Amino acid sequence: MSRRQISPNSLKILYRLNEAGFQAYIVGGGVRDLLLMQTPKDFDIATDATPEEIKKIFGNARIIGRRFKIVHIQFGREIIEVSTFRAAPENSVAIVGDSLARKVTHLDSAHSENGMLLRDNVYGDIEGDVMRRDFTVNALYYTVQNFAIHDYVQGMADIQRRTLRMIGDPLQRYREDPVRVLRAIRLAAKLDFAIEKNTAAPLQDCARLLESIPPARLFDECLKLFFAGQAQKTYRLLKQYGVFQILFPATGELLDQNDEGTRVLLENALENTDSRIREGKSVTPAFLLAAILWPPLHKLFGQKLAAGTQPLPAMHESAQTIIMAQLERLSIPKRYSIPMREIWEYQLQLPRRSGKHAEIMLGHKRFRAAYDFLLLRESAGEDLQGLGQWWTDYQNASAPEREKMQAEQMKTRHNTRTRKRKRRVKSPGSHSEQ
Repeated sequence: MSRRQISPNSLKILYRLNEAGFQAYIVGGGVRDLLLMQTPKDFDIATDATPEEIKKIFGNARIIGRRFKIVHIQFGREIIEVSTFRAAPENSVAIVGDSLARKVTHLDSAHSENGMLLRDNVYGDIEGDVMRRDFTVNALYYTVQNFAIHDYVQGMADIQRRTLRMIGDPLQRYREDPVRVLRAIRLAAKLDFAIEKNTAAPLQDCARLLESIPPARLFDECLKLFFAGQAQKTYRLLKQYGVFQILFPATGELLDQNDEGTRVLLENALENTDSRIREGKSVTPAFLLAAILWPPLHKLFGQKLAAGTQPLPAMHESAQTIIMAQLERLSIPKRYSIPMREIWEYQLQLPRRSGKHAEIMLGHKRFRAAYDFLLLRESAGEDLQGLGQWWTDYQNASAPEREKMQAEQMKTRHNTRTRKRKRRVKSPGSHSEQ
């Protein structure tokens, strides 16, 4: 590894902590990604200095968190996370010896009845900190004192084998923090690594533990899952280990019933997301979430229409029901749930193309998303009578051509209404002899 590949501000923190008499290392994904010839999104630092001691050294530092106290050091728009070595889980109190006693302001560690780690502010040394890391490839420590990487758990070997392996007992580690189930899947997809068999074995059983995670945290984790450029691969792993059904129960139920339309819609939506990210185009969680929840919404919408509810109220009621049920698992912010609703509701507006309707629709801020969603529905096998192609042609047409297309729609609409009126006036006995 070359220091030229590392954030200058991260190096500055390492040197200043060393000068103050502390150990300091870049640890985790930053080291792993550089070894894999990838560009790290950030550099995290681990040290034997406590949060309070770090804050004294850096005036631009602030302590955050209660469950896990860490320090954020800000350099302009760049924020570098610095954490104090944690003690090893099996002997967290005993590992705090005389040499570290001055650093321990209090022993603050707690687990729930099922083993979930509630707080972990017991400080230790680097060997103990290694055992607090999740996967071996994330437990590599780089120091500027001799420009070396410290490897305590064969993380380098696992990088060469392209294997994701949990440190310690996988079942216990998933119970400590069920989000590690998602991290295992996300990293396997991102790095194109195989999940080691003992690490993979408890995944399906531990997926249910995610139900105990706050919906807001799960939503944040879902953004990491689906917007890192490997959404399709991630989805397949989520399905394989029974995790997708936990995150999206209503859609998962349809997939369990082998609903082909649902499968194709999701695959196409995820492939589209990955493609846009590769091309540097913008992506929004609202569109992908609208796609993920469309199959159960569409099913409920159809049931309401069959029961006699008018289309617009049926869509409003169906959207409300599906979103409220999903919020119990993922806390979707309104900045995403409102555009989701609009994309769904515009699906009822797009068939209205006569007169000025098409021209007005084209000016709506959600038109492009609604149009893309329409094409997505058609790609999944929904028969929309060529509606997607009509809108494609309309957008590419000249002004006179658009007027002609709208006039044709007006004529078609008029003929349809006339036929309906004639059918209504006919009575069952209208042609019988008098």
